[in-house]
Amino acid sequence: MLNQQNKNLKCFLLSLFVLITGLLQAQDKTTVPNIEKVYVHTDRSCYTVGESLWYKAYSVLAYNHMLLDQSKILYVELISPNSKIIARHKTRLEQGVGHGDFKLTDSLGVKKPGVYQLRAYTNWDRNFGDDFVFKKEIEIIDVFNDDSNKSETNKKQNQRKKTKEETEPEIKQALQFQFFPEGGNLVDGVISTVAFKASDNFGNPQKVTGRVVDSKGELVTLFASLHEGMGKFQIQSDLQSSLKAEITSEHGKTIEVPLPKVSESGFLIGASKIKGRDIISIKTNAKTFQEHQGETVAIVARVRGISYFEGEIQLNTQQVSFELPKDQIPEGICQITIYDKNALPQSERLVYIDKRDEEDLDISLTTNKKVYKPEEKVEIQVVSKNKSGQPLPASFSLASIDESSVNKTSKYGTNICSYFLMESDIKGQVRNPAFYFDRNNSKRLACLDLLLLTQGWRDFLWKTLPENPKLPKYAIETGFSVAGMVKQLLGSKPKPNNNITLALLNEKEGMQLFSEISDSMGRFSFKDVGYTGKTTMMVNTRNEKGKGKGELLLDSLESKPMSTNFKYEAFQQDLVDTLELESIKKHVYNKYIAYGVSPENILDEVEIIAQKKDETPSYYGNPEYKYYVDEDTPPYSNIYQLIQFLVPGVLVTNDTIRFMRFNGPAHIILDGFPVFSSADISYIMPENVDRVEVFKGPSAAIFGPDGGNGVILIYTKIGSVNNQPKKEFHSITKTVDGYYDARVFYSGSYGEDAEFDLNNNDVIRNTLYWNPYVHPDDKGVVAVEYDNSKVETKVKVMLEGLTLSGIPVVRTAEYSIEK
Repeated sequence: MLNQQNKNLKCFLLSLFVLITGLLQAQDKTTVPNIEKVYVHTDRSCYTVGESLWYKAYSVLAYNHMLLDQSKILYVELISPNSKIIARHKTRLEQGVGHGDFKLTDSLGVKKPGVYQLRAYTNWDRNFGDDFVFKKEIEIIDVFNDDSNKSETNKKQNQRKKTKEETEPEIKQALQFQFFPEGGNLVDGVISTVAFKASDNFGNPQKVTGRVVDSKGELVTLFASLHEGMGKFQIQSDLQSSLKAEITSEHGKTIEVPLPKVSESGFLIGASKIKGRDIISIKTNAKTFQEHQGETVAIVARVRGISYFEGEIQLNTQQVSFELPKDQIPEGICQITIYDKNALPQSERLVYIDKRDEEDLDISLTTNKKVYKPEEKVEIQVVSKNKSGQPLPASFSLASIDESSVNKTSKYGTNICSYFLMESDIKGQVRNPAFYFDRNNSKRLACLDLLLLTQGWRDFLWKTLPENPKLPKYAIETGFSVAGMVKQLLGSKPKPNNNITLALLNEKEGMQLFSEISDSMGRFSFKDVGYTGKTTMMVNTRNEKGKGKGELLLDSLESKPMSTNFKYEAFQQDLVDTLELESIKKHVYNKYIAYGVSPENILDEVEIIAQKKDETPSYYGNPEYKYYVDEDTPPYSNIYQLIQFLVPGVLVTNDTIRFMRFNGPAHIILDGFPVFSSADISYIMPENVDRVEVFKGPSAAIFGPDGGNGVILIYTKIGSVNNQPKKEFHSITKTVDGYYDARVFYSGSYGEDAEFDLNNNDVIRNTLYWNPYVHPDDKGVVAVEYDNSKVETKVKVMLEGLTLSGIPVVRTAEYSIEK
C-alpha cells in the first residue's frame, strides 16, 4: 500500500509541476507578486499531555490558492501560553506541501496544560508583516494531574470554582457594541442597512435586543442579534434627527449608543442575494443626484486584491442596480468599490462570491462499513473526480479521531476551506469559522454576510494590494544557505581565490561535500543546500597552495524567529461551560483505566542520555573495520603506535601512515576534517582516542580520489582536556539543525501479542489514523486501511486538501466501534 501511495504522490507532483510551470510562465510578475499563503492541517485541536500532534502544510499562491513551488522551508512553531516559542521545525516543502509532528512532552517544553498556539510561515512571508502568517490555537489537557479525576471530597478541599452567581456580575459589566453602516456611512434621506456587533470585554459574542429612538424618545425601529452577537436593521437617516440605540444584553445589562453620524451627501453601495444572484445597488439622495445627474460611476470588483470585473453605470435615477457577473469572479471575499468621475472612491461593500454548488467536483470519502468491532480493520476509499467522471488530481491529508476525545466546538473550527476562502483574507480571529462553509447549514451565507458587514469591514486585508518589496529584507528560501568570508588572520583584508570546502555529515544523507572559490571580496556562498536533522557542518579554507591560511567567518545560518504576541486570557475559561472539557478528560482517563493503567503507574518522561559504544554510527556509511579504544587496549606513547596496534596491515614510517597494499599514504580524517599531513595528528594522546574506522576497499569510493590509498578516520573522545589542538582559524566545525525529520504515524496493533508501553500515550490512540499524503491515482481513486482500537466509541474521519486547480476541499465521514 505504501508503494502505491508513493506512486500516487509522484503522479500528483508531476501533474502539479506541469501546471505550475504554465502558470508562472503566463503570470505577469509586475502586477501579481508571489505572495505565499500557508495552511496547516492538524489531526486534532485538543490533545493530552504526551500525545503527538501531526500536521500537513499547504503553501499556495495567495491569489488563486494553487500549490506554489517557491519556498522550500516552512517554519512551524509551537508557542506556549506565556508567548514563548518552545519548539521550531524547519519543515521541507516539496511542490508546496510538507509534513511533520510535535511530541507534546515536558522535554519539548509542554510544562503544563493550557492553550498553545501553532504558527507557520516562510521567510518570504515575513516581508508582508503578520498578514500571511498561519496561526491556530491548540488545547493541551492533562487527564491524570487534574481535579476532574479526584474524589468529590478532594474537589471541595482543593478547588473553588466560580458559580454562575459569581461570574454573572462580571459578564453584565462586559458589553461592547459597534455599528457598521453598509457602504461605510449614513447619508441624509437614504434608507440604509446598519449592521451591528455586540461582545464582552474578551471578544465573546453577546445576545442582545434593542430599539432605535429619536431625540423625543419615540420608537424608530427594533432589532435583535441573529448570530454570534451580530445583526442588522434598516433605517432612513435624517440630518435633523438625533438617533440613539437602547441595547439590552441577555443578562439584563442596558446601555445607550448613538448611531453613526449622518453625511449631507454621498453615495452608498448595497448588496443582496436573490435566488442565488448577487444584486448590487448604488443609492444616493436628491442633493447628490442633482449634482451628478447623467454622470457615470465606475464599479470595480476585486478578489484577493486582483480586479476581475470593471464596469460603468450612468446615474439617471437616485438608485440603480445591476447583477454581479459571478461567472467572471472566483469564489471568495469580493471587495466592490464605486468611483466617481474623478476616480475617487465613494463607497465600498464586501460580498462573498459563493460557488460551492457550481464546482465541477465529485469528491467522496467513504468507509466500507458504518459499524465496526474493536480492533477490526477499517477500509476507506477516496474518489476524486469531476462531475463528468474524469480523474481530478489533488493532494489530501486524512485523520481518523475518537470523537469523544475532542472538543465538540472543533466541529466548526478552522479548516482548509474556511481559512483559504475567508479567515486569511480578513484580520482578526473568527469564531467557529467552518460554520460558514457547512453545506448543511442553510443560514451560512446570511451569517457570513453579517460577518463581512461587521468584522470583515473593519479589518479587511486586501484594501491595499501587497507588493513585492523592491529590496526585500527576507529572501525566498529554496534551501539552506551557508555563506561567509575569508580574511587575513591579522587584519580585515579579504583573501580572494581561496578554496572553501563544506562537508555535511548526518545519518539521513551520509556525507555531502561542496566546494567554492572566494571572490575578490573574500566572500563565498553555498546556496540551496539540503540536510536533515542534527548535522555536523565542517567548513575549511585553503589558499591556492593548499595551505590552511586566513580566518574563516560564517554568516548567521538562519533568521531569528518572528516576535510573538500570543495572548490567551485564562479568565475566559471561567466564563464558559467546562462540562464538555471535563467529559473529554473523563473519556480519555477511562481509556487508560480500560487498558489497566492507573495514574500511579504512569511514569514521568524518561530521557536516555547514554549510548552504547557499539551503536555509534559512522557518518560515511558502513566502514570495513571499526576499532574501539577501551580498558583492554594497551597504553602507547603516541598516536602512531596506537594505530599500528588497532589497524592490521598498516605501516608507519616516521610520521607517514600507509596500508601495505598501497604505495601512497592513507587519507586521514580527524573528527570529520581531512588532515593533509600525518604529522598534523602528532599532538593527539592515545588515551583521548574513542575509535578508529577504516575504508580501503570499494567502500572507499565515497571519498573520491582521496580514497585511492585507503582512508583512516580517527574520532576523539568528547570533552578531553588534553586533546584540544590550538584553534584553527581556517576551519569551523559545528552542529546545525536541518529539515525536521518527520516521524511516520504508527496506527498500532492490539492483538494478543501486542506490547503495551506505559509511557506512550499514542497507544491509547485518540487519533486512530493519520496520513499526510493521500493522493489519488491516475483513475482518481486511493484507498487506505488501518485497525481500530479496543475502545467502543464514535470515530470521525476528516479529509482536507486542494485540487490541482486550487479548490479547497473538506469531506467527513463517521462510523462506530461497538462490541
